[in-house]
Amino acid sequence: MKKGKLLSLLMVMMLVVLAALSGCGNNKEGSNSEGGTQEADTSWKDKDPKDIKGEITVINQRTDIIDTVFPEYEKEFQKKYPNVEVNFEALTDYGGQITPRMNTQDYGDVLLIPTQVPIEDIPNFFEPLGKLEDMEKDYMGVEERAVDGTVYGIPIAVTYTGVVYNKKVFEEAGVTETPKTMDDFLTALQKIKDNTDAIPLYTNYAAGWPLTQWEGAFTTVAGDAAYYNQTMVNEKDPFVKGKPQYELWKLMYDVANKDLIEEDPLTTDWETSKAMIGKGEIGTMVLGSWAIDQIKSVSENPDDIGYMPFPTNADKVIFPLGADFQIGVNKNSENKEAALAWVDWFIHESGYSVEQAGGISAAKDVPLPEELKQYEEQGVTFELLTPAKEGQEGLLDKIDKEAEVGLWLEDTPKRIVEAAIGNRDESFDDIMKELNADWNEAYDKVTAE
Repeated sequence: MKKGKLLSLLMVMMLVVLAALSGCGNNKEGSNSEGGTQEADTSWKDKDPKDIKGEITVINQRTDIIDTVFPEYEKEFQKKYPNVEVNFEALTDYGGQITPRMNTQDYGDVLLIPTQVPIEDIPNFFEPLGKLEDMEKDYMGVEERAVDGTVYGIPIAVTYTGVVYNKKVFEEAGVTETPKTMDDFLTALQKIKDNTDAIPLYTNYAAGWPLTQWEGAFTTVAGDAAYYNQTMVNEKDPFVKGKPQYELWKLMYDVANKDLIEEDPLTTDWETSKAMIGKGEIGTMVLGSWAIDQIKSVSENPDDIGYMPFPTNADKVIFPLGADFQIGVNKNSENKEAALAWVDWFIHESGYSVEQAGGISAAKDVPLPEELKQYEEQGVTFELLTPAKEGQEGLLDKIDKEAEVGLWLEDTPKRIVEAAIGNRDESFDDIMKELNADWNEAYDKVTAE
């Protein structure tokens, strides 16, 4: 009961913050309450880099490399832009910490667009970067946070979601092939539990955000790159048996319910878990490809770390390519030229997307890395999510927020795990029935507007 009240209180608090964000944003100088957007200023590109000056603050979520890698980036950046000083700040709970600051105009100069901000409100806080029809020729994923045909952010990387696993643990457990179906996956985890001392699957429940990584595997479960943005948004009852979202979360529930996760999920630790899977103390973790290099960097034997597609019962196996956080510029920045120069350099020249994010660059002229090509030979396809149909941009996000389901947030996955381990007096189908009703009600309301 106490946990339910706490979750309800947290939800109310978040709604209050978002309401304040929207209200504050609509009153910002230069915003257009009628839904119009400003033109992007690209004149800075024509200037001599030495003429671009100013001090900027870059805010991100990389607490692990903020004091090591990013200062090196600044040195390289200043070789091209010697008169720009860059300060860095990293937040442990990025969305939770940056959104309250956006009630003011002081939220850095360059930052990541938080998923908590409704897509239609993005122009209230971020500087336009260019027209979508132009930018999507050169970049992947820019349509995901575009509003009215204008781009406000560029993915810091294009990643792919699957399962990180320890090859030696699989070998010791007697798992000779990477599991393809959900039943195969559950069988493999059971073998790890029966034949090794490793934790079959580590949820990282206490950190919360790792549970949201499962949502990145939705396309693999659906076997259809258009399902998320084009099918799901045009139908009711997404949380019934046989639908991709139900099956995705049912696997999460089954793994926890069968005791194939850590003994005490309430005390997990993200940083520790990276070393644990490297040592063979954990068999698998569901994470985006960005995690591969982080895990390998703290592993005793980096070659033991493997990566495989998320299990699916679909006929077609898709490695979904998805945009990571999008980097943008605070529309209130006093040094916009310097901020825009940083964004451009970071995307094109820093090497972050491959070296630190474990993905590929959003820039389309960069070829796929070898690790993706090997799966291509096995018949796995690599596809970006199909964008929403014209006129339906942001509609799924709007329904999700109205229903308070939180497809990309941690509350529902946490609730599922809690129910699976007996900490909540409700079944998986109880949860799905409630979410389905909330979604259908929200669907009717939003589509009627």
